[in-house]
Order: sequence, then C-alpha cells, then structure tokens
Amino acid sequence: MSTPQLDRLHAYCHRLHLYQVAAELPTLLKQAAKQERSYTDFLEDLLSRESHAKGATHLAMRLAMARFPSQKTLESFDFKFQPSIGAKVLRELASGRYLKHGENVLLLGPPGVGKTHLAVTLGMKACEQEQRVLFMTAMGLLALLGKALAENRLDEKLKFLTQPHLLIIHEIGYIPIHRQGANLFFQLVSRRYERGSIIPTSKQREKLKAWLVKSKMAAEPGSDGISAS
Repeated sequence: MSTPQLDRLHAYCHRLHLYQVAAELPTLLKQAAKQERSYTDFLEDLLSRESHAKGATHLAMRLAMARFPSQKTLESFDFKFQPSIGAKVLRELASGRYLKHGENVLLLGPPGVGKTHLAVTLGMKACEQEQRVLFMTAMGLLALLGKALAENRLDEKLKFLTQPHLLIIHEIGYIPIHRQGANLFFQLVSRRYERGSIIPTSKQREKLKAWLVKSKMAAEPGSDGISAS
C-alpha cells in the first residue's frame, strides 16, 4: 500500500476519532495480507479493538469522576476475616440489579470490618457497568451543600448530586448533624428518590437513624419525629 493512501486512512481515522485503529493500522494491514483474512474479519477486528480501547478510556474517566479514595475489588475482600458478610449477597449486589430500580444499599458495622472496601467495590462495579458514581464523605457532603446554600447555589448543587446513578455517602453519623444540615440532607435524599441509588455507610444503625430522624424533623417543623424499627 502506498504511503499517501496510508496517510489518507490515518487522516480519516483521526477525523472519526478512531485513534486505536489509527495506531494499529499499519501492523494490522500487514497481518491481514499475510493471513489472507476476509474483509469482514478484518473490519470486525478493527472495530473490536477500537471499541475495547474506547471502553477502557470511558471507564477510566468514570473512575476518576467517582473520586474513590482507593480502588478495591470484590476478589480482594477477605470473607474469612469477615464471615458474617455473605459472599452470595455481595455478588448479587455487584451485578448492579439494584441500580436499575433505584434501590439503596446500607453498609453498617464498626471501624475495620470492610465498609469502605465494600462501598468502593460496589461503586467500581457500577462504573464498569457504565453507571455514573460519586463517592463522598458525609462531612464533605454537608460542607458542600452548606457552602452552596450560602452562595445561593443550592438548587444547582442538588441537581449535580442527583445526576450520578449511584451516590456513596461514607461515614454517616461520625459527626452530629445540626438542623440546617439535616434539612439539606433531606432535600438531597428527596431529590434522588427513585432516580438513583444511595449507599450510605455508618458504624452504627442508631447513628444512621439519628441522621434520618433529624432530617425528617427538619423537613417537617413541629413533628415529634418518626418511628423506626
């Protein structure tokens, strides 16, 4: 093949954003000629390589935008160390079916039992399934919403926090929640209701319940609270 023709093919690839094809084209053309591959096999190979490359790029972008504190996998979780956690349940959650229905997953337990590991694992699995994810600490979330309220940009920030398919709120209950924070938290949960899933992590059920009760009371002045089991 003449160099001018190869140059034109490279130009077409770049114009169509087929960067992986452009990078591998000379080598693949030589291989195809030696192997006498059919046009359809050659084209399928080209498009498959481009698709995989784009998929890897988009996954890397989703992982970066999720702001995970680290990267964890389900395979690296030590079920022997934490036998109370069912591997079958976690594998079901890792399938991402709960995301399709906007269902929430609650991770409870004292420090050191693997809540962060599991939250990140489920978040990364969601990213692999082409879902947008955002990981935030409860303290960081309240600070973000409080700042947005002070700057009269609360609605804009709530819209931003509603966009991810999965919002992971880490360490709920590690700090007490005041009335304004409770109101902001309630607004966020209400916005996301049936639109996206939330994974809250907390060291104690009572700590999480306190947040939920206070957020409900803040949203309903005069309420005596809500009953919860």
